[in-house]
Amino acid sequence: MSNKYVLVFEIEQAKGKPENIKHASGYCPFCDVEHLTNIIDQKDDMIWLENKYKTLLDTNQTVLIESSDHDADISTYSVEKNRQVFEYIYQCWNKMIKSHKYTSVLMYKNFGPLSGGSLRHPHFQIIGLEKVDGYKHVEAENFNGMRVYKSDRIELNISKKPIMGFVEFNIIITDAANIDNLAELARVTVKYVLDDFYGGKFDSYNIFFYKEYSKIICKVVPRYVVSPYFVGYRLSQRDGDKQVSGIRDVLLSRLQENAHCQEINSNN
Repeated sequence: MSNKYVLVFEIEQAKGKPENIKHASGYCPFCDVEHLTNIIDQKDDMIWLENKYKTLLDTNQTVLIESSDHDADISTYSVEKNRQVFEYIYQCWNKMIKSHKYTSVLMYKNFGPLSGGSLRHPHFQIIGLEKVDGYKHVEAENFNGMRVYKSDRIELNISKKPIMGFVEFNIIITDAANIDNLAELARVTVKYVLDDFYGGKFDSYNIFFYKEYSKIICKVVPRYVVSPYFVGYRLSQRDGDKQVSGIRDVLLSRLQENAHCQEINSNN
């Protein structure tokens, strides 16, 4: 099969790669700032650098360390810190996109043991794909769904056609000037996923970013064990409308209770 359609994993490049997402006592290279190499850019305690373990062929793999606090996360950041992180990751992602060096540029975050990550330290990954269109199998329908909130500047919905399933939250803005509003809705959504979603039994999530014409989309995905329907047949599943309506109502109440959700409170 042509490499135009798949990512090629080079296992030799993964040798020696540290892992501490399951056991926090392991060595963390992102805490060892003095020995970081190939730094691309830095702002306060946020550091953008080349990934030391480049395991994917024909790619430029980079990592953006969000914070110097190893145990921090979007769900525990202050409002201001979270906004700083989202503003910075967007700037770095957009810089790689505008370089026009890549067929596509992916930006995503892993958190928790079911997320596909290896390090606990909070970070995003920004990856330039030289030959592969990373958005080939993503459709506009994957970003539509049951509305939680919508204004002229931002929308939050729950996918009716999730990419993988079962519940996926989409936060959509049409102007990068509204990235702070996106950041706050993402923070509240992530906190809801970890604290409240299905009784708080989830400890893992992913965040994915997309650009669709003028839209900037942030998809928050609580992580389950992957369904065999998706693994074997690429068939996604979603929760029924009654269940999704309940999820929507609780999440909306969390947004309305949050004094920092200026976008929503100003429209109530």
